[in-house]
Amino acid sequence: MIVVRNTFICRPGSASKLAAQLKEAVASQPDMKARILTDLTGDFNRVVLEFEGANFGDFEARMAEYEKEGGFREKMKGYTDHYLTGTREIFKVN
Repeated sequence: MIVVRNTFICRPGSASKLAAQLKEAVASQPDMKARILTDLTGDFNRVVLEFEGANFGDFEARMAEYEKEGGFREKMKGYTDHYLTGTREIFKVN
């Protein structure tokens, strides 16, 4: 199993907007095991989207599916307006 962590540093005043948008998009995908985290310490205006996959191939297939699936894409429309920078980490669960 892998855990994918996408971390976004948001524009001031946009962290709650991005978190809400991500929450709505994730809720539209019942098979997606994910959670949305907001910071209590560390960088200000940080939002984290964490989700699990069986393996890296599963992650790649899911990303390709989301690019094609109109409903998810519509819910994510404009999300890039909310953040300044971001990173992705992929961890193998042992």
